[in-house]
Amino acid sequence: MSFDPLKLAEETEEVVVRGMLRRHYRAVRGGRWYGGIASADCCGCCLRCIFCWSNFPRDNPDKCGEFYKPETIARLLINCAARRGYRQVRVSGNEPTIGREHLLRLVEFVEQNSPYLFILETNGILIGSDPSYAKDLARFERLHVRVSLKGTNEEEFAMLTGATPDGFKLQLQSLKNLLDAGVSCHPAVMLSFSPKESYEKLEDKLASIDARLVDELEEEYVFLYPHVVKRLRAAKLRPLVAYKPSSIPEELV
Repeated sequence: MSFDPLKLAEETEEVVVRGMLRRHYRAVRGGRWYGGIASADCCGCCLRCIFCWSNFPRDNPDKCGEFYKPETIARLLINCAARRGYRQVRVSGNEPTIGREHLLRLVEFVEQNSPYLFILETNGILIGSDPSYAKDLARFERLHVRVSLKGTNEEEFAMLTGATPDGFKLQLQSLKNLLDAGVSCHPAVMLSFSPKESYEKLEDKLASIDARLVDELEEEYVFLYPHVVKRLRAAKLRPLVAYKPSSIPEELV
């Protein structure tokens, strides 16, 4: 049975946010993505993507992690980036736009106290539903937003996330809202379950928003972690293209 991702976002926020505090299951880690980036991993999401590498923290956000101030997470990210020679920081793991005031303060602290670029990885649902969210993000000079599209159309979105098909429209709308507000952004799209024709139609939709989105479209594919394989088998879904964690192509890192 499908669910409303906006309602799930509200329910999740009640669990993972306490004022300015936000629940994270891993406060900081280094990683090779983007050529090297410091990451913090938050709990809770408003989608249930079948290919998601996050497992327990997504589905049980009330049973893992701790609550952190945005300044605490920011300092940990800055220190990690400095130690490892990174130029970028991010919050990953689940959906960082849940807990708006926490996120805005976190990005603000990073910008005021470091030279690093903050990469906001998001499914775009909350930004697509509220243009003022994009306007709030527009005040930051060293922020880039990566909107991860869950499939190429409404049907794929519903199949892959369990959410109502209209959620895909919110994902596309988030890109328009961000561009209208002057926020640096680009789309990524999960293509492991998409025929070529669907991809081409998505390009047309993105071009109708802004031609630059087509040029900057990033391809995503399923990474076959054990719990992801288990979910796929249970749903009787077979990806057209997928990679083992030990053999991810360099261009996807």
